[in-house]
Amino acid sequence: MKPWLFDILACPIDKSFPLELYIFSLETRSEDIQSFVKIYKTRNIDVINDEDIINIYNEEGGQYYKDNIVIQKQKLEEYIELIISSIDELEYINDNSPSKLITRYLDILKTEIKEKIIKFSKNPEVKQFNQILPELYLLNKFKLEIEIKSGILFCKKCERWYPIIETIPQMLPDNYRDKKKEIEFLKNNKNLLNKEFFYQDLKPFNI
Repeated sequence: MKPWLFDILACPIDKSFPLELYIFSLETRSEDIQSFVKIYKTRNIDVINDEDIINIYNEEGGQYYKDNIVIQKQKLEEYIELIISSIDELEYINDNSPSKLITRYLDILKTEIKEKIIKFSKNPEVKQFNQILPELYLLNKFKLEIEIKSGILFCKKCERWYPIIETIPQMLPDNYRDKKKEIEFLKNNKNLLNKEFFYQDLKPFNI
């Protein structure tokens, strides 16, 4: 499961949004993640432009922007507003993996990148857009190229949890869920969740 999907997933039972995401393991190699951060840190604009992630369109009425997060062309102000909203969704992502590699990635996105883009949003000038390209690059890489191998999606409203198994979120109605398989999944990953998680009225199964 890629993090961009988390931006649109709601609980299929009560339609609550956003959910909480607990990451247990990644499919993405740590070397790839480190390379994304390195390009961001070195602010290598040439490499970023070569990847053609952020697209700018000169049309009648001005310039329009889109990327892999904001997929419909928008004026600069609206584009930046949607990017900030996408960063806000990161508050619901928890890195419970042993390596904590995503924790460091999230810290960058939620602090220095968010601050830089919010600062730009207060006076969004087309000629200054290149100043936030590295920030937009790293956010897009996180949302679209990180692959979550296993984890849990959790609805706080109904206290229902859904496993992510082999990159696939299993979001079936309760009567279609495999009790034996999912309890085993919980037991196998119990050490990656704090004990308070299990004190909740977890649905449809608990251990």
